[in-house]
Amino acid sequence: MLKMKRIQECYDMKVFTDAGDYFGDVEEAILNTNKVFGWRVKATKNSYLNKVLGSAKGVIVPHQLVKATGDIMIISKSAVPSYNPEEE
Repeated sequence: MLKMKRIQECYDMKVFTDAGDYFGDVEEAILNTNKVFGWRVKATKNSYLNKVLGSAKGVIVPHQLVKATGDIMIISKSAVPSYNPEEE
């Protein structure tokens, strides 16, 4: 059974990758006419995005890469920028 969720219920939702890494928090939904085009995810203190992006505030994740939403949002690992700690 398909369950509907209001966009406002997704704000400040925790975002995880399908590999289980904490990615960040949903900041905003990006709409295209009457469809969700993508999600702006902000980098939070202990998130994977904070390690990868450094001073940037977040990224836009296309809605096609969202696998599931519920209490948390799960996105595909392909949405994650590559990170090599040896480059620092």
